[in-house]
Amino acid sequence: MPEFCTAERDGHVLTITINRPERMNALHSPAHYEMDALFNEFESDPDLWVAILTGAGERAFSAGNDLRWQAEGGTRDRPASGFGGLTSRFDRTKPLIAAVNGVAMGGGFEMALACDVIIAAENARFALPEPRVGLAALAGGLHRLPRMIPLKRAMGMILTGRHVPAPEGMELGFVTELVPEGEALSAAKAFADQIMEGSPVSIRTSLDVVKRGLAYSELSDAMRMPYDSVTTLWNSEDVIEGPKAFSEKRKPNWKGR
Repeated sequence: MPEFCTAERDGHVLTITINRPERMNALHSPAHYEMDALFNEFESDPDLWVAILTGAGERAFSAGNDLRWQAEGGTRDRPASGFGGLTSRFDRTKPLIAAVNGVAMGGGFEMALACDVIIAAENARFALPEPRVGLAALAGGLHRLPRMIPLKRAMGMILTGRHVPAPEGMELGFVTELVPEGEALSAAKAFADQIMEGSPVSIRTSLDVVKRGLAYSELSDAMRMPYDSVTTLWNSEDVIEGPKAFSEKRKPNWKGR
């Protein structure tokens, strides 16, 4: 059983909770590997369709790298999948929601940015403060943030390391939904329910086409690109079930294949 995070399965949804509240849910090497194993399980299980990532308690989603562990001589080993077993997981095919209460700093913010959706409580705060401790946000923050919000606004955050409150994150555009304090996880579960109203095959195809299509600067190139996920969609049971359910005026019985 994991020691530094928990995993709760509820139907087709897996909720992963970073469970180091005494360290503001900061991550050290053992936690990185535990989370890597959980995300591997999520990706490989066909009955799991959506995942939620959150942190234990109300004070922190994750304060990022456990600098105390590092100062005490702990290793900096991480899995190939990156910080939290997530930030370099470029082959991820299923939707992932970040439910953020409290601080999401450094690697914590980078994990949130690596998710598809960020649900933030009003007390959430985001920052990439690495330069203030002689580091840099190299787990994707320096690349993902400028791709999500205007460059000058991103540079303002990156170069100063300042804390950005959740309402400003909503205005900037990296926060998907802003909710009252203490309601981030329940709102994330409601958002997951909305996602699951659609076909899991369609959702996986949509994620794949968006992420791979962004690699092309020309819209025409992105639209002409052959995507294996689209072929999978056209050959799926869900592509038959959707129109059939619509014509019969009933809810679809998605198979996810």
